[in-house]
Amino acid sequence: MVALLLFPMLLQLLSPTCAQTQKNITLGSTLAPQSPASSWLSPSGDFAFGFRPVEGNTSFYLIAVWFNKISDKTVVWYAKNTDQDPSIVEVPSDSFLQLTNDGALSLKDRSGQEGWNPQVTSVAYASMRDTGIFVLLGADGTTKWQTFDMPSDTILPTQVIPCNKTRNKSLRARLDIDDYSSGRFLLDVQTDGNLALYLVAVPSGSKYQQYWSTATTGNGSELVFSETGKVYFALTDGTQINISSGAGIGSMADYFHRATLDPDGVFRQYVYPKKANAGILGGETWTAVSMQPQNICHAIVSDVGSGVCGFNSYCTFDGTRNQIASCQCPPWYKFFDEQKKYKGCKQDFQPHSCDLDEATALAQFELRPIYGVDWPLSDYEKYCW
Repeated sequence: MVALLLFPMLLQLLSPTCAQTQKNITLGSTLAPQSPASSWLSPSGDFAFGFRPVEGNTSFYLIAVWFNKISDKTVVWYAKNTDQDPSIVEVPSDSFLQLTNDGALSLKDRSGQEGWNPQVTSVAYASMRDTGIFVLLGADGTTKWQTFDMPSDTILPTQVIPCNKTRNKSLRARLDIDDYSSGRFLLDVQTDGNLALYLVAVPSGSKYQQYWSTATTGNGSELVFSETGKVYFALTDGTQINISSGAGIGSMADYFHRATLDPDGVFRQYVYPKKANAGILGGETWTAVSMQPQNICHAIVSDVGSGVCGFNSYCTFDGTRNQIASCQCPPWYKFFDEQKKYKGCKQDFQPHSCDLDEATALAQFELRPIYGVDWPLSDYEKYCW
């Protein structure tokens, strides 16, 4: 009799704690970009799912998941149209996203035209969780769809990407830090058991040669971001190939973690202090604690494609702690676009003319050595196959 009386009391004590790990979103719930209800938060408020404005464009938004408690609201997932069309879903400001009463997540404009949905039905509720995953679930609690299965350029602790037997699973870098279009680099978890980084053509998305891999064809199982902060590639025999050395550098209790394939083609693991000026790394900013490959400027040597930077340019590091690749133009060349330097450089001088007399021609040109620079291969781009 005592046990029967104590058991309900125990449930009452435990239930508030359990409720903190999950916050359900019910059918009929709606988000709109320019309303107070523009996102659904995880229980702690660490993460949010909803609408994020596209940098430099006040007319469009992303459907995204982001770190909600830090100043720059770093995006870790954003919706794409389909696997066949990996372009981002650009949301007009008059749209709304609803978990409909008939069990679908649907983005529509004010005229009722649907712009995106994750193609699942019979959803009973949704959940934004403190691990950074957004999930659609059935009435029995089974997962119908989740953001961790459809990664964009970032993975988070507890996320696992298995080697699928029928199609590759990939992280695709952004085109630029403030341009979420599909970029020039791919991290492929391949059907053959290999994990590899590729330079890819834009806009076609066709892959060039690998510039880094685990060389585990036939043996790879899954890419794992462990709860301890380590990123590794697991083999079928249980062996782990470490991709990052981030574990132990910033504890999960004190730091937010993410691993991102950046626009310069480097897969970096970052940490960010949960409290201002906390820990040995200090500062309220993302700090890279590991990267693959170690020197992207030397890593890419392919027959085709423009390398790390665009044509007629060369790659250096920016000198910051995170060692972001920086593109430079040779003397007498300038960028096609100062804001998008990956597009390469063009001549900033008049081409030689055979109509000039010899003295005038010689006065216009000069040969200047550039030290520590090489252009091995990477001479041509492919626009179609």
